[in-house]
Amino acid sequence: MNKLLALIDGSKYSQSVCDHAAWIATRSNASVELLHVLGRREGAADTADLSGSIGLGARTALLEELAELDGQKARLVNKRGRAILEDAAQRVTEHGVESVTTTLRHGQFIRTMQEFETDADLIVIGKRGEASNFDMEHLGSNLERVVRASRKPVLVASRAFQPIKRLLVAFDGGTSSIKAVEQVAASGIFKGLDCLVLNVASDSGAASKRMEGAVALLRDNGFNVESDVRAGQPDAVIAETVEQEHFDLLVMGAYGHSRIRNLIIGSTTTQMVRSCKIPIILYR
Repeated sequence: MNKLLALIDGSKYSQSVCDHAAWIATRSNASVELLHVLGRREGAADTADLSGSIGLGARTALLEELAELDGQKARLVNKRGRAILEDAAQRVTEHGVESVTTTLRHGQFIRTMQEFETDADLIVIGKRGEASNFDMEHLGSNLERVVRASRKPVLVASRAFQPIKRLLVAFDGGTSSIKAVEQVAASGIFKGLDCLVLNVASDSGAASKRMEGAVALLRDNGFNVESDVRAGQPDAVIAETVEQEHFDLLVMGAYGHSRIRNLIIGSTTTQMVRSCKIPIILYR
Protein backbone atom coordinates (compact mmCIF):
# COMPACT_ATOMS: atom_id res chain seq x y z
CA MET A 1 0.00 0.00 0.00
CA ASN A 2 1.44 3.34 -1.07
CA LYS A 3 -1.14 6.02 -0.31
CA LEU A 4 -4.22 6.59 1.85
CA LEU A 5 -6.90 9.20 1.25
CA ALA A 6 -8.41 10.39 4.55
CA LEU A 7 -11.67 12.37 4.29
CA ILE A 8 -12.07 14.79 7.19
CA ASP A 9 -14.36 17.59 8.33
CA GLY A 10 -14.89 19.33 11.65
CA SER A 11 -16.60 16.39 13.35
CA LYS A 12 -15.42 14.38 16.36
CA TYR A 13 -14.84 11.48 14.00
CA SER A 14 -12.08 13.35 12.19
CA GLN A 15 -9.59 12.63 14.98
CA SER A 16 -10.43 8.94 14.72
CA VAL A 17 -10.04 9.08 10.92
CA CYS A 18 -6.54 10.52 11.43
CA ASP A 19 -5.62 7.86 14.00
CA HIS A 20 -6.84 4.96 11.85
CA ALA A 21 -5.11 6.34 8.75
CA ALA A 22 -1.90 6.74 10.74
CA TRP A 23 -2.13 3.16 12.06
CA ILE A 24 -2.36 1.75 8.54
CA ALA A 25 0.25 4.14 7.13
CA THR A 26 2.85 3.24 9.75
CA ARG A 27 2.29 -0.50 9.20
CA SER A 28 2.59 -0.17 5.42
CA ASN A 29 4.98 2.78 5.07
CA ALA A 30 2.31 4.63 3.09
CA SER A 31 1.72 8.35 2.65
CA VAL A 32 -1.48 10.04 3.79
CA GLU A 33 -3.43 12.71 1.93
CA LEU A 34 -5.95 14.61 4.07
CA LEU A 35 -8.86 15.97 2.05
CA HIS A 36 -11.44 18.46 3.31
CA VAL A 37 -14.22 19.32 0.85
CA LEU A 38 -16.26 22.48 1.22
CA GLY A 39 -19.70 22.22 -0.36
CA ARG A 40 -20.76 24.83 -2.86
CA ARG A 41 -23.23 26.33 -0.39
CA GLU A 42 -20.66 26.73 2.38
CA GLY A 43 -19.54 30.29 2.67
CA ALA A 44 -22.38 31.59 0.48
CA ALA A 45 -24.65 34.26 1.87
CA ASP A 46 -28.41 33.64 2.05
CA THR A 47 -30.19 34.96 -0.99
CA ALA A 48 -32.89 37.55 -0.50
CA ASP A 49 -35.78 38.76 -2.61
CA LEU A 50 -35.17 42.48 -3.06
CA SER A 51 -37.79 43.01 -5.76
CA GLY A 52 -40.50 44.51 -3.52
CA SER A 53 -41.22 48.16 -2.81
CA ILE A 54 -37.63 48.94 -1.77
CA GLY A 55 -36.20 51.76 -3.82
CA LEU A 56 -33.43 51.26 -6.33
CA GLY A 57 -30.80 52.96 -4.19
CA ALA A 58 -31.72 50.93 -1.12
CA ARG A 59 -31.64 47.69 -3.13
CA THR A 60 -28.20 48.52 -4.47
CA ALA A 61 -26.89 49.24 -0.97
CA LEU A 62 -28.34 45.97 0.36
CA LEU A 63 -26.82 43.97 -2.49
CA GLU A 64 -23.42 45.51 -1.83
CA GLU A 65 -23.70 44.70 1.87
CA LEU A 66 -24.74 41.12 1.13
CA ALA A 67 -21.78 40.75 -1.23
CA GLU A 68 -19.42 41.93 1.50
CA LEU A 69 -20.98 39.55 4.03
CA ASP A 70 -20.70 36.75 1.47
CA GLY A 71 -17.01 37.46 1.06
CA GLN A 72 -16.40 37.57 4.82
CA LYS A 73 -18.20 34.29 5.36
CA ALA A 74 -16.27 32.62 2.54
CA ARG A 75 -12.97 33.77 4.00
CA LEU A 76 -13.92 32.46 7.46
CA VAL A 77 -15.01 29.09 6.05
CA ASN A 78 -11.73 28.74 4.17
CA LYS A 79 -9.72 29.76 7.22
CA ARG A 80 -11.56 27.17 9.34
CA GLY A 81 -11.00 24.50 6.69
CA ARG A 82 -7.26 25.18 6.62
CA ALA A 83 -7.15 25.04 10.43
CA ILE A 84 -8.93 21.65 10.40
CA LEU A 85 -6.37 20.31 7.94
CA GLU A 86 -3.40 21.71 9.88
CA ASP A 87 -4.62 20.07 13.10
CA ALA A 88 -5.22 16.79 11.29
CA ALA A 89 -1.79 16.81 9.67
CA GLN A 90 -0.15 17.42 13.03
CA ARG A 91 -2.07 14.51 14.58
CA VAL A 92 -1.09 12.11 11.79
CA THR A 93 2.55 13.24 11.91
CA GLU A 94 2.68 12.73 15.68
CA HIS A 95 1.88 9.06 15.07
CA GLY A 96 5.07 8.73 13.05
CA VAL A 97 3.79 9.12 9.48
CA GLU A 98 6.50 10.84 7.47
CA SER A 99 4.63 11.81 4.30
CA VAL A 100 1.43 13.82 4.92
CA THR A 101 -0.23 16.23 2.48
CA THR A 102 -3.35 18.37 2.90
CA THR A 103 -5.90 19.56 0.34
CA LEU A 104 -8.82 21.98 0.74
CA ARG A 105 -11.30 21.92 -2.13
CA HIS A 106 -14.63 23.49 -3.00
CA GLY A 107 -17.07 21.33 -4.91
CA GLN A 108 -19.39 18.35 -4.91
CA PHE A 109 -18.20 15.85 -2.30
CA ILE A 110 -18.47 12.55 -4.20
CA ARG A 111 -17.09 13.97 -7.44
CA THR A 112 -14.11 15.41 -5.58
CA MET A 113 -13.52 12.15 -3.73
CA GLN A 114 -13.53 10.22 -7.01
CA GLU A 115 -10.99 12.64 -8.46
CA PHE A 116 -8.59 12.19 -5.55
CA GLU A 117 -9.03 8.43 -5.08
CA THR A 118 -7.37 7.70 -8.43
CA ASP A 119 -3.89 7.27 -6.99
CA ALA A 120 -4.98 6.11 -3.52
CA ASP A 121 -5.08 2.50 -2.32
CA LEU A 122 -7.56 2.98 0.52
CA ILE A 123 -10.08 5.61 1.62
CA VAL A 124 -10.63 6.39 5.30
CA ILE A 125 -13.86 8.09 6.41
CA GLY A 126 -15.72 8.50 9.69
CA LYS A 127 -19.03 6.80 10.35
CA ARG A 128 -20.70 10.16 10.86
CA GLY A 129 -19.86 13.65 9.70
CA GLU A 130 -20.07 17.12 11.15
CA ALA A 131 -23.73 17.61 10.26
CA SER A 132 -24.86 14.27 11.72
CA ASN A 133 -26.31 13.58 15.11
CA PHE A 134 -24.86 10.73 17.12
CA ASP A 135 -27.88 8.45 17.19
CA MET A 136 -26.79 4.82 16.91
CA GLU A 137 -29.01 4.27 13.87
CA HIS A 138 -27.94 7.38 12.00
CA LEU A 139 -25.09 7.26 9.47
CA GLY A 140 -23.35 10.23 7.92
CA SER A 141 -24.99 11.41 4.70
CA ASN A 142 -21.79 10.92 2.70
CA LEU A 143 -20.73 7.51 4.02
CA GLU A 144 -22.93 5.18 2.00
CA ARG A 145 -22.43 7.32 -1.11
CA VAL A 146 -18.65 7.04 -0.71
CA VAL A 147 -18.78 3.24 -0.31
CA ARG A 148 -21.01 2.84 -3.35
CA ALA A 149 -19.18 5.36 -5.54
CA SER A 150 -15.57 4.51 -4.71
CA ARG A 151 -13.58 1.96 -6.66
CA LYS A 152 -11.20 1.52 -3.73
CA PRO A 153 -11.52 -0.22 -0.35
CA VAL A 154 -13.04 1.99 2.35
CA LEU A 155 -12.18 1.96 6.04
CA VAL A 156 -15.05 3.28 8.15
CA ALA A 157 -13.49 4.65 11.33
CA SER A 158 -15.21 4.14 14.66
CA ARG A 159 -15.72 7.10 16.98
CA ALA A 160 -12.42 6.54 18.79
CA PHE A 161 -9.32 4.56 17.83
CA GLN A 162 -8.44 1.50 19.92
CA PRO A 163 -5.36 -0.73 19.55
CA ILE A 164 -6.05 -3.35 16.86
CA LYS A 165 -5.03 -6.90 17.74
CA ARG A 166 -7.91 -9.14 16.63
CA LEU A 167 -9.33 -9.28 13.11
CA LEU A 168 -12.73 -10.70 12.10
CA VAL A 169 -13.28 -11.50 8.42
CA ALA A 170 -16.95 -11.92 7.48
CA PHE A 171 -17.07 -14.40 4.60
CA ASP A 172 -20.08 -15.48 2.56
CA GLY A 173 -18.40 -16.90 -0.53
CA GLY A 174 -19.42 -13.93 -2.68
CA THR A 175 -17.11 -12.06 -5.03
CA SER A 176 -16.51 -9.14 -2.69
CA SER A 177 -15.79 -11.36 0.33
CA ILE A 178 -13.32 -13.43 -1.72
CA LYS A 179 -11.61 -10.21 -2.77
CA ALA A 180 -11.51 -9.08 0.86
CA VAL A 181 -9.67 -12.27 1.87
CA GLU A 182 -7.23 -11.90 -1.04
CA GLN A 183 -6.49 -8.30 -0.06
CA VAL A 184 -5.96 -9.20 3.59
CA ALA A 185 -3.66 -12.09 2.66
CA ALA A 186 -1.58 -9.94 0.30
CA SER A 187 -1.25 -6.98 2.66
CA GLY A 188 1.34 -6.61 5.36
CA ILE A 189 -1.01 -4.37 7.34
CA PHE A 190 -2.77 -7.25 9.05
CA LYS A 191 0.21 -9.51 9.72
CA GLY A 192 0.49 -10.48 13.38
CA LEU A 193 -3.21 -10.02 14.14
CA ASP A 194 -5.27 -12.92 15.41
CA CYS A 195 -7.79 -13.71 12.67
CA LEU A 196 -11.18 -15.45 12.56
CA VAL A 197 -12.95 -16.15 9.26
CA LEU A 198 -16.68 -16.32 10.01
CA ASN A 199 -19.45 -17.55 7.74
CA VAL A 200 -23.06 -17.16 8.85
CA ALA A 201 -25.09 -19.91 7.18
CA SER A 202 -27.64 -22.62 7.95
CA ASP A 203 -25.74 -25.35 6.08
CA SER A 204 -22.47 -25.60 7.99
CA GLY A 205 -21.06 -28.30 5.73
CA ALA A 206 -21.41 -26.35 2.50
CA ALA A 207 -20.29 -23.14 4.19
CA SER A 208 -17.17 -24.79 5.61
CA LYS A 209 -16.27 -26.10 2.16
CA ARG A 210 -16.64 -22.60 0.67
CA MET A 211 -14.26 -21.24 3.32
CA GLU A 212 -11.50 -23.80 2.78
CA GLY A 213 -9.77 -21.82 0.05
CA ALA A 214 -9.97 -18.55 2.01
CA VAL A 215 -8.53 -20.07 5.17
CA ALA A 216 -5.77 -21.86 3.23
CA LEU A 217 -4.79 -18.62 1.47
CA LEU A 218 -4.47 -16.77 4.77
CA ARG A 219 -2.45 -19.57 6.37
CA ASP A 220 -0.15 -19.77 3.35
CA ASN A 221 0.57 -16.08 3.88
CA GLY A 222 1.57 -16.52 7.50
CA PHE A 223 -1.68 -15.77 9.30
CA ASN A 224 -2.69 -17.45 12.54
CA VAL A 225 -6.28 -18.02 11.42
CA GLU A 226 -9.32 -19.88 12.72
CA SER A 227 -12.65 -20.41 10.98
CA ASP A 228 -16.21 -20.96 12.11
CA VAL A 229 -19.74 -21.30 10.74
CA ARG A 230 -22.63 -20.01 12.83
CA ALA A 231 -26.36 -19.98 12.21
CA GLY A 232 -28.59 -16.93 12.37
CA GLN A 233 -29.09 -13.53 10.79
CA PRO A 234 -25.70 -12.38 9.44
CA ASP A 235 -25.79 -8.84 10.84
CA ALA A 236 -26.88 -10.01 14.31
CA VAL A 237 -24.40 -12.90 14.49
CA ILE A 238 -21.46 -10.77 13.30
CA ALA A 239 -22.29 -7.95 15.72
CA GLU A 240 -22.63 -10.41 18.60
CA THR A 241 -19.30 -12.05 17.71
CA VAL A 242 -17.55 -8.68 17.57
CA GLU A 243 -18.85 -7.64 20.96
CA GLN A 244 -18.58 -10.91 22.89
CA GLU A 245 -15.19 -12.00 21.52
CA HIS A 246 -13.64 -8.53 21.56
CA PHE A 247 -12.57 -8.12 17.96
CA ASP A 248 -10.93 -4.80 17.05
CA LEU A 249 -11.41 -4.68 13.27
CA LEU A 250 -14.02 -6.13 10.89
CA VAL A 251 -13.28 -6.91 7.24
CA MET A 252 -16.12 -7.67 4.86
CA GLY A 253 -17.34 -7.31 1.30
CA ALA A 254 -19.56 -4.35 0.55
CA TYR A 255 -23.06 -4.60 -0.85
CA GLY A 256 -23.13 -8.11 -2.22
CA HIS A 257 -26.62 -7.70 -3.68
CA SER A 258 -27.99 -5.25 -6.21
CA ARG A 259 -28.63 -1.64 -5.21
CA ILE A 260 -32.38 -2.05 -5.87
CA ARG A 261 -32.55 -5.05 -3.52
CA ASN A 262 -30.68 -3.09 -0.86
CA LEU A 263 -33.13 -0.21 -1.16
CA ILE A 264 -36.04 -2.60 -0.61
CA ILE A 265 -34.80 -4.86 2.19
CA GLY A 266 -31.58 -3.22 3.40
CA SER A 267 -28.21 -4.93 3.50
CA THR A 268 -25.92 -6.65 5.95
CA THR A 269 -23.27 -4.08 5.09
CA THR A 270 -25.38 -1.11 6.13
CA GLN A 271 -26.56 -2.86 9.29
CA MET A 272 -23.00 -3.71 10.28
CA VAL A 273 -21.78 -0.14 9.77
CA ARG A 274 -24.69 1.11 11.86
CA SER A 275 -24.34 -1.30 14.75
CA CYS A 276 -20.63 -2.12 15.06
CA LYS A 277 -18.55 0.05 17.36
CA ILE A 278 -15.28 -1.05 15.77
CA PRO A 279 -13.72 0.08 12.47
CA ILE A 280 -14.78 -1.77 9.32
CA ILE A 281 -12.87 -2.21 6.06
CA LEU A 282 -15.19 -2.72 3.10
CA TYR A 283 -14.07 -4.27 -0.19
CA ARG A 284 -16.08 -4.01 -3.40
